[in-house]
Amino acid sequence: MVGVQAAEAFLPAVAVGTVEHWIANEYYPSDEAFLFALADALHEEYRAIVEAGFLLQLDNPNLPDGFGLYTHLDVPAYRQFQELRIAALNRSIAGLPASRIRRHVCWGAHKSPHHTDIPLKDIVDLMLDVKVEAYSVEAANPRHAHEWHLWEHVKLPAGKILIPGVVGHDSDTIEHPELVAERLCNYASVVGRDNIIAGTDCGFGTSRLHPTIAYLKLQTLVEGARLASQKLWDH
Repeated sequence: MVGVQAAEAFLPAVAVGTVEHWIANEYYPSDEAFLFALADALHEEYRAIVEAGFLLQLDNPNLPDGFGLYTHLDVPAYRQFQELRIAALNRSIAGLPASRIRRHVCWGAHKSPHHTDIPLKDIVDLMLDVKVEAYSVEAANPRHAHEWHLWEHVKLPAGKILIPGVVGHDSDTIEHPELVAERLCNYASVVGRDNIIAGTDCGFGTSRLHPTIAYLKLQTLVEGARLASQKLWDH
């Protein structure tokens, strides 16, 4: 955009567990061998992104969203299923600086009731097990907007950053800047004002939102973040 000075840019790349959604294993002798081979192949892409000067965003909706796909698994079995995927994900970023990597998780871009979503409390430790600096998670989705309270009991590890989605991708309604600021202040109250970045629930692809609406949502995100900064630093 003309006249805008970019301080930093991130580039999304699909994470190991999410790639598994689209590629069936017809060669490797086990899930572990398959996932680790994927990790080794994707490592080259991830390294290229970091070495090009971008922040790497690992798009990994699989962690929460997969619970709705593997309906035969209860929560303990699903957690065990995901532990191997997290080991593969950590393998894929081995040797890369955590300070240059963020991880995005969500409950899927589909427009559905979401009433069977796995709660964040059941997987938050698994999310934090991935060796990155920042974690992007849905927070505007009405099914999960209350989960900022979880951080009253779960400590964000030192040196880590939380990127709550404070505008949503599944509605054409433009959030009010005051609501965006309120959401950010809620998170700041439990993880610290220096440990949050305003984010979106998920991407604003044209199949989800008209470009004009996406632009307005990003505009209200900026306005709300500015209001939150004033509230958090000026008072």
